[in-house]
Amino acid sequence: MSQPLDTGLLRSSAHSPSWAMLNRLAPDSGAGRSWQPGPAGPASHAGQPEPLERLDFCIPCNPYFPTPEMFARLRESLETTLTYYPSDADTITAELCGVLGLNPQTVAMGNGSTELITWIDHLLVRESLAIPIPTFGRWTDQPLETGKRVDMFPLSEDHDFALDPQEYVKFIRRRGSRVAVICNPNNPDGGYLRRQQVLWLLDELVDLDLVVVDESFIDFVDAERAPSVAEEAAIRPNVIVLKSLGKNFGLHGIRFGYLVANPALAGTIRKALPKWNLNSFAETVVFMLKEYAVPYRNSLSLLSRDRANMSLALAGLPGLVVFLSQGNFLLVKLPDGTDGAALRDRLLAEYGVFVRECGNKLGSSSQFLRLVVRPYEDVQRLMTALQGTLYAGAAPMVTATPEHQAHQPVRALTR
Repeated sequence: MSQPLDTGLLRSSAHSPSWAMLNRLAPDSGAGRSWQPGPAGPASHAGQPEPLERLDFCIPCNPYFPTPEMFARLRESLETTLTYYPSDADTITAELCGVLGLNPQTVAMGNGSTELITWIDHLLVRESLAIPIPTFGRWTDQPLETGKRVDMFPLSEDHDFALDPQEYVKFIRRRGSRVAVICNPNNPDGGYLRRQQVLWLLDELVDLDLVVVDESFIDFVDAERAPSVAEEAAIRPNVIVLKSLGKNFGLHGIRFGYLVANPALAGTIRKALPKWNLNSFAETVVFMLKEYAVPYRNSLSLLSRDRANMSLALAGLPGLVVFLSQGNFLLVKLPDGTDGAALRDRLLAEYGVFVRECGNKLGSSSQFLRLVVRPYEDVQRLMTALQGTLYAGAAPMVTATPEHQAHQPVRALTR
C-alpha cells in the first residue's frame, strides 16, 4: 500500500516543492497506474485508493519539447556526460550564440536565470529596484536579501493585472527607483506588453542605472511575430534582457539561461561568473539545438493551441475566473470562499494533480492558482479533479471537449 502524502510539508517553503521532493515524500504516487477519465474521480481497490501517476500542473514546462529522440540521445550519452568535465562557459556560450544569431560579447550564460538575477543584484543594483507585483519571487526576494529597497508596483485585479507602462513610469519617478524590472510575459498571470510598449518604457527610463526585461517566457507569445527586445538591449546603454532556456525547452533540471546586454554590461556579469558555471547536460543540449529548431517551433504552436483550449475549458467551471495569458501557464481565480492552499493539498492527495497556489506571492492571495498549460488528456483529468473538489454533489463535470469550448466565456484582457 502506498504511503499517504503529508501535505503539510507543501506549506513549509516560499516556493513550491520540487518534483524530486514530492517523490521522496510519496514515492509510490509518482508512478503507478495511468489515469482514465470518468465522473467518479480516482478508482479504488478493496476500499483503498490506487496509486496515481502524478500529473504536474505546477512547474512551467513545455510538454512537447525536448522530443523523444532528444531524450533518447541524452540517455545514450549519460555516462560520458556525467564522467567528464564540461567545456568552459565561453565555449558553450559561443555555440548558443551561433544558433541564435547573437554576438557572444553581448551574452552571458548562467546556471539558470536565477544565478544571473543574483549577479545582477550584486553588481548592478546599488540602492533601489522597482518591480510590478505579483511577479517572479526572486525579483523581490533577491534584492531584499542584500538590503536594497524594493519599490513594489501593485498590479490591479480590477484591471486584470495588466501593467500600464505610463503609470509604472510615474511610480518609478515618485519613488526615485534607480533600477526597474518588468517580466514579459509576467509570472503568474501571463500578462504581456507588446514590443512597442516595452521600447517606449526603455526610452522613458534611459536615465536609470538599469532596466531589466525578463523574457523567460517570451517564446510562448503568439500575440505578435517578433516580441523580444533582445536585439535592442545589445545596443542600449542600460538594458538587460533575461532569457530562461529551461522554461522554453522544458528542461528545468539542467539549469541554464542567458542574458543579452551591451558588451560592457554583459562583460561585467560574465567576468563575475565561474569559468565552469555550466554543466555537461547544458553543453549537450546547446550543441543539439541547431538540429531541432523545427520540432521546437512546432512545440510552441501546439502549446499555443493547448493554451486556448485549456482557457476555454476552465472558463466553463462555475465561479472560476480565467485570465488570458501569453505564457505557458494560466492564472485562475477560485470561487469565493475557496482556500487555495487546502484545494492544492486535496488535488495532490486525492487526484495526484500538482498545482501552484499563489498565496505566497506578493500582490496575490490564496484564491489564485497558476496552472501550467498541458495537452487535452491531462486537462480532462484536471477538470475532473476540480469538479470533484470544488463542486461535490453538483451537476456533471464540464468537459474540455472542443464543442464545449466554443461556447464558453473567457475573461479577455487588453494588453
